[in-house]
Amino acid sequence: MQPLYLPIDPDFFDLFEKEMKKDSVRVVYFGKGTELEELKGKVETIIKKNGNEYFMKFQNDEEVRVDRIIVYNGRPGPAFDEYDAYALECLSCKAGYEE
Repeated sequence: MQPLYLPIDPDFFDLFEKEMKKDSVRVVYFGKGTELEELKGKVETIIKKNGNEYFMKFQNDEEVRVDRIIVYNGRPGPAFDEYDAYALECLSCKAGYEE
């Protein structure tokens, strides 16, 4: 089950539009849960579904929900902070030590 759609900074749409002009876009994103997935190819458009969810649609008809994109063409995406927090989670533990 996908988490609820989180609105993204509108600046990302401008940045996505610039990348979409390229022949190929590579995105790393959260698939199911915290599983990382990757898509690479020509992006046709960004479409709106379910009233308020936006998806990046590739030529091969695959879609990625934009709020789940961690990295696109090497740049941090809307979900990068979530990924970073998840990756650093174990650093916040005390590893068995108490204060």
